[in-house]
Amino acid sequence: MKKYLWALLFAISFSSVQAGGDSTSLQQAIAGKQRSEDHKDRDKYRHPLQTLEFFDVKDNMMVVEIWPGEGWYTEILAPYLKDNGKLYAAHFSADTESTYHKKVLEKFVTKMHKQPKVYGNVELTVLEPPEHLQIAPAGSADRILTFRNVHNWIKNDQAAAVFSAMFKALKPGGILGVVEHRNNALKQQDAKAESGYVSEDYVIALARNAGFEFLGKSEINANSKDTKDYPSGVWTLPPSLALKDKDRKKYLAIGESDRMTIKFVKPE
Repeated sequence: MKKYLWALLFAISFSSVQAGGDSTSLQQAIAGKQRSEDHKDRDKYRHPLQTLEFFDVKDNMMVVEIWPGEGWYTEILAPYLKDNGKLYAAHFSADTESTYHKKVLEKFVTKMHKQPKVYGNVELTVLEPPEHLQIAPAGSADRILTFRNVHNWIKNDQAAAVFSAMFKALKPGGILGVVEHRNNALKQQDAKAESGYVSEDYVIALARNAGFEFLGKSEINANSKDTKDYPSGVWTLPPSLALKDKDRKKYLAIGESDRMTIKFVKPE
């Protein structure tokens, strides 16, 4: 009960004690020319303004983005943090054996090099368990953010190691923000998360086992149209559309997946 009350008080009082940028500068980053039109078109599913505000991300913070992919959120975070804060991008290893990981990393690095004024201050680190787990200096991060990555760690038996690495990198009082494809609450969690969906309770347990305390959750990225019972799992839906033209209109009408949006705190 004490831990719950502490987390509740922390959530209520945090905004009053943490200085930093307002929603206007964040809105400017979201509307900026550095973002591709394809990425902007997905804001209606991903709600970047509301999501980053829920995670209490301020422009003077040190933030770690975990496995940023081709940089959907990096396009927002890099310019937002450039002048007063710091962004670490914990990406795949250049020596990875995965052809897919290597291709995604190359696209991300190319993006950074093409726009040095936007991405010049981003520091690239490596997250590739079990060899590479130092995503940022220990105890240095105000926020660590991960978007739709947990199912990959579960599939590869990496989840415990990654959550521990994130815990280590955060400052006491720092927040971990998690967005993930959400499984049906009554469905037993597949040990390998083959469908791409993960239950909220499972994510909360992973975080607590690493030392985090639950801070709050939001329905910002919920999608009640998502029935979560597709032939190719979550990748049946956009943007992947794994079935190509088969039932394309149906899946486009559903939109992107139903997602949990949860934040945890590293205790003081």
